[in-house]
Amino acid sequence: MNTVTNSLLSIVVPLYNEQDNVVLLTQKIHESLTGYQYEVIYVDDFSTDETRKVVKDMDDDKIHLIELKKNYGQSLALAAGIDYAKGEYIITMDGDLQNDPSDIPTMLQFAITEEYDVVTGIRQKRKDSLIKKIPSKIANFLVRRVTKLDIKDNGCALKVFTKDIAKGLNLYGEMHRFITLLAHLEGAQIKQVPVKHHARHAGVSKYGLERVFKVVADMMLLLFIRKYFQRPIHLFGIFGVLLIVLGIFINIYLLIVKLGFGEDIGSRPLLIFGMMFILGGIQLFTIGIVMELLIRTYYESQQKRPYRVKKVTIGARQAA
Repeated sequence: MNTVTNSLLSIVVPLYNEQDNVVLLTQKIHESLTGYQYEVIYVDDFSTDETRKVVKDMDDDKIHLIELKKNYGQSLALAAGIDYAKGEYIITMDGDLQNDPSDIPTMLQFAITEEYDVVTGIRQKRKDSLIKKIPSKIANFLVRRVTKLDIKDNGCALKVFTKDIAKGLNLYGEMHRFITLLAHLEGAQIKQVPVKHHARHAGVSKYGLERVFKVVADMMLLLFIRKYFQRPIHLFGIFGVLLIVLGIFINIYLLIVKLGFGEDIGSRPLLIFGMMFILGGIQLFTIGIVMELLIRTYYESQQKRPYRVKKVTIGARQAA
């Protein structure tokens, strides 16, 4: 235990309209981490209720409040908190009291004694509605089938990361759903442990069935990053060449029909398809991969972040 308690912990919690949960959550964190050195980093994702005021009114020097300038979503809120965190171990969790902070010490022991880079929770007896469970089960199934990474519960927000792994994660869009997979792609050793799960204390869930479509889109991007990021021509090139070859064959056939048989091909739809296949194949060589690489180059090469912080408050005082 001494090794753990001597290390600074950073608990990163994105908040969006959690005014009725944040005080009780803070109390539970303090109770669960007695004897530990830690900072609680609340990232307010431009809440429309009194969340920011409630956090400041607690006047707790262990609490760091990061206020974002607009609503960026959970992934970028997590990224802002992780970038700010100073702890040797970074713990992420939701702000709705469904995660239980009392599970943190056990998870930390696995990270320390068995040297796991990521310890992620498996929610036991989930207290969620079917509207949340169904997309979660679909997402977990897709991740296991597509990536061969046997993570039973990708949607559990309660996770413990070593500092180097957490800081190396590049969270864009809504990649928080696949944060364990992203860590795996960085070479992290992952441990799964059962954790408690509670019904939401107050407020309403921000997720619904539309998550399924977002999961599929994000999964396709992760597949590309995993298999083809360093050799994108192997993906785009194959499809591009197939389309170009198909277009060339169509046009050769039409040329033979025109020159050999004297038929009029100007009004034939097949001519349009032939040209479209060639142009589409050329575009596959360029547009898709270039756009993704440009976005990442813009943020990473210039050390820019895809979010903007309005201010940071520690306890009741504004940080420099």
